Amino acid sequence: MTSSADGGGVATWQPQAEGLREICGLLEQQMSPTSDDKSLIWQKLQHYTQFPDFNNYLAFIFARAEGKSVEVRQAAGLLLKNNLRSAFETMPPANQHYIKSELLPCMGASDRQIRSTAGTIISAFVQIGGVVGWPELLHALVKCLDSNDPNHMEGAMDALSKICEDVPQVLDADISGLSERPINVFLPRFLQLFQSPHTTLRKLSLGAVNQFIMLMPTVLYVSMDKYLQGLFVLANDTAPEVRKLVCSAFVQLIEIRSAVLEPHLRNIIEYMLIVNKDPDDEVSLEACEFWSAYCEADLPPENLREFLPRLIPVLLSNMAYADDDESLVDAEVDGSLPDRDQDLKPRFHSSRFHGSEDAEDEDDDIVNVWNLRKCSAAALDFLSNVFGDEILPTLMPIIQANLSATGDATWKDREAAVLALGAIAEGCISGLYPHLSEIITFLIPLLDDNFPLIRSISCWTLSRFSKYIVQGIAHQQGREQFDKVLMGLLRRILDDNKRVQEAACSAFATLEEEAAEELAPRLDVILQHLMCAFGKYQRRNIRIVYDAIGTLADAVGGELNQPTHLEILMPPLIAKWQQLSNSDKDLFPLLECFTSIAQALGAGFSQFAQPVFQRCISVIQTQQLAKVDPVSAGAQYDKEFIVCSLDLLSGLAEGLGAGIESLVSQSNLRDLLLQCCIDDSHDVRQSAFALLGDLARVCPVHLHSRLPEFLDVAAKQLNTPKLKETLSVANNACWAIGELAIKVHKEMSSIVLTVISYLVPILQRPEGLNKSLIENCAITLGRIAWVCPELVSPHMEHFMQSWCLALSMIRDDIEKEDAFRGLCAMVRANPSGALNSLVFMCKAIASWNEIRSEDLHNEVCQVLRGYKQMLKNGAWEQCMSALEPPVKDKLLKYQHFIGNKGEGTAREFDLLYRGVLF
Repeated sequence: MTSSADGGGVATWQPQAEGLREICGLLEQQMSPTSDDKSLIWQKLQHYTQFPDFNNYLAFIFARAEGKSVEVRQAAGLLLKNNLRSAFETMPPANQHYIKSELLPCMGASDRQIRSTAGTIISAFVQIGGVVGWPELLHALVKCLDSNDPNHMEGAMDALSKICEDVPQVLDADISGLSERPINVFLPRFLQLFQSPHTTLRKLSLGAVNQFIMLMPTVLYVSMDKYLQGLFVLANDTAPEVRKLVCSAFVQLIEIRSAVLEPHLRNIIEYMLIVNKDPDDEVSLEACEFWSAYCEADLPPENLREFLPRLIPVLLSNMAYADDDESLVDAEVDGSLPDRDQDLKPRFHSSRFHGSEDAEDEDDDIVNVWNLRKCSAAALDFLSNVFGDEILPTLMPIIQANLSATGDATWKDREAAVLALGAIAEGCISGLYPHLSEIITFLIPLLDDNFPLIRSISCWTLSRFSKYIVQGIAHQQGREQFDKVLMGLLRRILDDNKRVQEAACSAFATLEEEAAEELAPRLDVILQHLMCAFGKYQRRNIRIVYDAIGTLADAVGGELNQPTHLEILMPPLIAKWQQLSNSDKDLFPLLECFTSIAQALGAGFSQFAQPVFQRCISVIQTQQLAKVDPVSAGAQYDKEFIVCSLDLLSGLAEGLGAGIESLVSQSNLRDLLLQCCIDDSHDVRQSAFALLGDLARVCPVHLHSRLPEFLDVAAKQLNTPKLKETLSVANNACWAIGELAIKVHKEMSSIVLTVISYLVPILQRPEGLNKSLIENCAITLGRIAWVCPELVSPHMEHFMQSWCLALSMIRDDIEKEDAFRGLCAMVRANPSGALNSLVFMCKAIASWNEIRSEDLHNEVCQVLRGYKQMLKNGAWEQCMSALEPPVKDKLLKYQHFIGNKGEGTAREFDLLYRGVLF
């Protein structure tokens, strides 16, 4: 395909008739519902991309093919937009210029679809190349906005709204050749359009301004009063899409710039109360977001307090299922019907992580779609956490009235009342606690209600009180109530309704976590119900059974290791394990389940270990081959197979301990693992380093032949410019280095200084890094110092302060003991290296609640005694006076051992440690 361009000039480019006819024909076939082979048509279109001016043809068809249908022109435009990302860099400037020049007039096209598609393509251009290289665009946009022609104004606003949504920062930047930032030119025009008689212009202009709330450019900040006045005018707009954007603006402002709303807060709250009952669901949903945002904002609660008696009934009313809620249809699906592929939620395996998790637990989402009902329940939850029992006098009479309503017609109100009880379970527990036994007694029969959605919400609400149900086991009545809840949830696990099955399994998993070893006497009946469900459930819910089994194993630990329990549990799981192929994604949750079981059973898992271990090795090998040659592997690459297999191997190492050695010795795990440690996937590397650390603990001898390579690749994870993007990988790599250090000792020597040089900057600049990485860096540095003090101690004065600060934040455990052994070893090798950091070291020592190891306790006392003797002329007392009273109090427990033997010298300190003086 060639053009008739003479030397590539823009003005003279014209398409050849034959090429134009071919491309239009393919686009028409692609749009035709009767076309048989869409993929073949797509391949032919892709063939044309090899011609430099193919995108010129698409631009011509989009902009000028007046005789073609709007759908064909639109298809050409969208194909052009998709091509830009890959073709822009190599596209000749003349072609870029031609396409841009054809796009600009389309903003004023008479057809709205053409105008909208033009806006989409223009925004794509700006995303890729910014506005610097397209000065004509800004001029054309301003000209269109000022034209008073509705089509031109709407076309320009459509393009600008998309640019503001996709790359707002481009408009709030200094641009060479322009006297001011583009947003300074556009924002006043946006605000003016709030008054437009055209709904589309009001909507697009308001949406565009809202995109800048987070960025808050200077022009918006100084125009805030005008913006707010515009919002107040639009608050009662006849168009629901405009009212929704007004609500969205108030929600964003309360989250990000709450101070600007404070003078108007009373009126805004009044408005939000009204639109929270808006007949348009999307408006009322956006308005409902305001209450949660308010509770999270730094605003005084009393501003909202007086509105609670009016707000709470609105929330409770909105918590009832709407007649068109898709959950009402889903709830009627028979549990025996097989799941369709679209019924299966995407699942995400969380790679193994060693250290303090920063994530918070989240309640299982019992409503799949975010809607007004769910949002209202979340708002009530927030309000209960801010106002506590204050909301009960308003809320409880409504709940009681709804729960006492009888008849099938009122079931939605009863269901909403149960949801409300669950929503306030945390925030109002003080007020509910005296009546908790009655509340739970009332909820238990609802587990057997005729309406499946009442059964499912009752499961969830009971799970919200799990902590208190378990606490009640201490007395007879509470134990009986716990058993009733337990058996009620187990009955619902075997419900015929899929929705109830899901809610019951999730609720039971929550109860398991709280009850832990209290479940041990009831394990047989629990396992019987779970394995019965395992045989009954369809694909989607069987994943939740795996989770419940895994949570049970985590909760009861070694109690599971009884022949009677294993006879119930293992045969069905092994049968499923054998049934699934290495490329079946249903293997993921089963691998996760086996991980928990292996850890719980410990050595008891050894009878099942060999085939499980071999399967993991096989899956990893298959996937590593699939990555480079899917045909030979007979499978498509999916990193989750590798991640889940690595995590199960970690579970085996943790459970079997040294018992895994014979399996490792007869496999090529070491080489596979090294390959995984250099994988380009963060998740694979994260799990690989977790396994490396676990193997270092139990069978380091089998890592020995490739130890330098493991240490080198692990160290590199700590020295990457993208550290903040790979924190979990760095965390596990750091932990693994520490585990290797205490096993291989002096064999670390060659890499010690390299690792230290990577650890120290992390400790010195911890901003933006997670707590666990800082802790693991501190522990690993200590472990390396313990095994190679002569290499580390000469450099200790450069990192002692930040290191001791990190050590003081770590909870008491065996890893902290290792780190302090390293501290003592370094001080022994270089006492003067810590002199300038003595206050920090004392604070680190005071962070212990109790040093359980007697020999470490003695070493720490020797350190303190040595420095006390070494520091003369009141220097020790001066150091002690710099410590806060709580720190001094904690150091007193070592004073008895420090003694008061007068002053000494550095030489005496050195002799002290070599046992000469004592």
